[in-house]
Amino acid sequence: MDCGCGAGDPIATYLAAKGYVVVGVDSSAAMIRMFRTRLPEQRAFVTDMRSLSLDKPFQGILAWDSFFHLNHQDQRRMFPTFRAHAAAGAALMFTSGTSHGEATGALEGEPLYHASLDPAEYRSLLEEHGFTIVSTVAQDRDCGGRTVWLAQAIR
Repeated sequence: MDCGCGAGDPIATYLAAKGYVVVGVDSSAAMIRMFRTRLPEQRAFVTDMRSLSLDKPFQGILAWDSFFHLNHQDQRRMFPTFRAHAAAGAALMFTSGTSHGEATGALEGEPLYHASLDPAEYRSLLEEHGFTIVSTVAQDRDCGGRTVWLAQAIR
C-alpha cells in the first residue's frame, strides 16, 4: 500500500513494473485519477491516510514523501493505523526529517508544510505499535537528504 501515492510515479510505477500489486491511497481525487490512468491494473482510493480503514492487511506499507506533511499529532496517530494495515512481517517504510520541528517550503509557488518528530520518538512509536526497526538512514544522500525508516511488523 502506498499512502500518499500521488499520481503513482515513481514509486507505484516502479513496484508495479517489478510485478507487485500496489494499492494507492491519496486524499486528492485529481492525483488518484492520474494514478488510475498511469496504472489502470492497480487499485487506488481517494482517502485521507489519517482516516484510512481498508480492512485488509498488506505485506508492505509506504509513506514516502507524504507522512511528513502531517502535523506532529497526526503523525503520532498514524502508527496504530499503520499497524492495523500491516500483515505479520510486513515492511513499513516512511520518510521524515532529522529532528523535531516544522518547516514550510514551496512547491510550484504554493506553500508546502513539513513536520518531523524526534528520531527517538519515532523509535518509541514503532516499538509501541509492534514494529521493529530494520534500518534508518538519516539525511540519505541517495534519497534527496530525507531520513528513511524501514521497519517490520512483528507478531
